[in-house]
Amino acid sequence: MKIRYATMIVNDMAESVKYYTETFDFTFDEEFDVPGGKITLLNGDGFAGLELIQSTAFETGIYSIGMDVEDINEEIKKLEEKGANIALKPVETQVGYMARVIDPNGINIVLVQHTR
Repeated sequence: MKIRYATMIVNDMAESVKYYTETFDFTFDEEFDVPGGKITLLNGDGFAGLELIQSTAFETGIYSIGMDVEDINEEIKKLEEKGANIALKPVETQVGYMARVIDPNGINIVLVQHTR
């Protein structure tokens, strides 16, 4: 598994994008409108990026850590055997498949297998 991104819930998307692009040199990748909010993807050096979400449905702060996996079903099987809290079994998405695990602190760990 490789950490691919951190998801943060933000209060002001424009201010947050400006901050991370100007202060930390992230580059703009994509932006999506979603029901009740907006998602902006920023790329950093190397493999990892940031996913910023502005939505009143969530409290401001770190929401999740995203990890790329080669075989999502195999990873979920291993995690189940180790007693992990599987909140969402693999489901199909626009980019492939995703699943969600919740760590002991309540933080979402999102596993993504890219097939597209």
